[in-house]
Amino acid sequence: MAKKQFKAESKRLLDLMINSIYTHREIFLRELISNASDATDKRYYNAMSRGESGLDRASLSIDISLDKENRIITISDHGCGMNDKELEENLGVIAKSGSLAFKQEKEKMEDVDIIGQFGVGFYAAFMVSSNVRVESRADGSDTAFSWESNGADGYTISPCEKSEIGTKIILTLKENTEDENYDEFLEPLRISSLVRKYSDYIRYPIKMDMERRQLKEGSESEYETVIVNEVLNSMIPIWKKSRSEITEEEYSEFYQTKFHDYEAPARTIHSSTEGAVSYTALMFIPANTPYDYYTRDYEKGLALYTNGVMIMEKCPDLLPDYFSFVRGLIDSQDLSLNISREMLQHDRQLRVIATSIEKKIRNELLNMLNNDRDNYEKFFEKFGRQLKFGVYDGFGQNKDKLADLLLFKSSTEEKGVTLKEYVSRMKEEQKFIYFVSGESVAKLENLPQTEMVKARGMEILYLTQDVDEFALRMMREYDGKEFKSVTDGDLGLETEEEKEQIKNLTDANEELIKAIKEALSGKVADVRLSNRLNTCPVCFTTEGGISTSMEKVLNAMPNSETVRANRILEINAEHKVFEALKASLGEDKIKTYAELLYTQAELIEGILPEDPVAFSRAICDLM
Repeated sequence: MAKKQFKAESKRLLDLMINSIYTHREIFLRELISNASDATDKRYYNAMSRGESGLDRASLSIDISLDKENRIITISDHGCGMNDKELEENLGVIAKSGSLAFKQEKEKMEDVDIIGQFGVGFYAAFMVSSNVRVESRADGSDTAFSWESNGADGYTISPCEKSEIGTKIILTLKENTEDENYDEFLEPLRISSLVRKYSDYIRYPIKMDMERRQLKEGSESEYETVIVNEVLNSMIPIWKKSRSEITEEEYSEFYQTKFHDYEAPARTIHSSTEGAVSYTALMFIPANTPYDYYTRDYEKGLALYTNGVMIMEKCPDLLPDYFSFVRGLIDSQDLSLNISREMLQHDRQLRVIATSIEKKIRNELLNMLNNDRDNYEKFFEKFGRQLKFGVYDGFGQNKDKLADLLLFKSSTEEKGVTLKEYVSRMKEEQKFIYFVSGESVAKLENLPQTEMVKARGMEILYLTQDVDEFALRMMREYDGKEFKSVTDGDLGLETEEEKEQIKNLTDANEELIKAIKEALSGKVADVRLSNRLNTCPVCFTTEGGISTSMEKVLNAMPNSETVRANRILEINAEHKVFEALKASLGEDKIKTYAELLYTQAELIEGILPEDPVAFSRAICDLM
């Protein structure tokens, strides 16, 4: 029979599909099994439409066989089959989809899964095959036909012998090259693993002969190898069951097996949503961070299925970065898939699902926070940093979604404190939500800048992670209350009387303050007398939005330009040191005193002096 040419863009289009559209050669098996499932669904539906009840799903298996010697993989189904005209229309025209046409025709049908929507999945077979032969007998026909091709140069269609209704696809694998090993697809264990990975939930049994060792009959110790025709897929997705049918142990087993975690999840989110886009979600919040979670190697994303067939192992577009710790899957029949069925278009349906599951995750975390506080605090210890990055990232566009999920240590609570809890305890006259940043709670407890706020009986949030202050400054306010660092120049706590007192004291010591400024020229923006201090003689405050804590974080970043906070040296006017300063006015040692106080303020902030030797020498000279 004469060879026919493809009715599409011939060799270039087929080469594009084989070499570019699909990025992983292994998915050829997924595509062919999905086509077989579609064909079986059509036969099942047509039988029901005719009132025939003799068909049983269990008998409509999809069978795989391997012939290593001849390098052949065969995939057979008991579906609707194709006659010569249908072979011509469906396989002779690239990108024509019989599945899509059937789906459109039977738009309102139930109990039928049609996975394929584009007609190129079949051609994935040419990624691994030098020759593809299709033998098919249509439902209701006594005649079978074969379609055969070596690739883009064309195909032949001719009558053939086939006793049963359905389709058999015979792939002759390519020879190995230096870059590609095709022998792997002749190994039963490899094929079995691909079925479990991509097609585990196809609802017809996928069968293959497997070698198994078993005890010889009548023996207690002697084994023999036997061939067993095994079902490779589970057929019933756990997420398709109602939540009431599944135990926590079953959820945990599924999670630990599928996502390779040694520990049960902290939380399970299982829901079905119907509407503009219908989908089922099964998601898990891990109890511990993956070993690579805070590295560049970590890949976020949910597994994406359509009608039980995995399309993507990790679809990153379904999760925002701040919820990247969530693991799980989405199964929807409404997604628009692109030509390869492997890459999703960023279309409206996907965005609708992503928005919906984001809300579900947030609501689950809020529920955990409000009703299971101990476990939420454990969760936040592991993943709280990511939520804070989410507040800061994107110029704070997600801050309102995440603000109520944040926890911070504070001066009045040993456990984590929410912003809502802080605000509920604020004094009536309190204007700001006060915070302070540093390395640890122990060090922050003793910072002199906290003395005035504590003396007024106000709570201070302790920020001990490098991202904390960046997040709060990006938020600016919560519930109408502005965030204020206790190191800011103006805390909004001084009475008019106290302000007047400091002004008078400053005016009376104008010459001294000027001398200290000159001694510290280039190091501080200003020198001020302060009543915020109680026991300590000196401290730094800042103006301009960058604290000394932020300065340290920014300067520790690789390839960053040197950043310097706008430092102000505040001196305790009630401390004995101030009296010594006044007594030294006009003497050479005023410069030494000023530099000692400056270095003391640096040490309080955890900043090493630029010249430790000079600092040590000055101390010795004074002693």
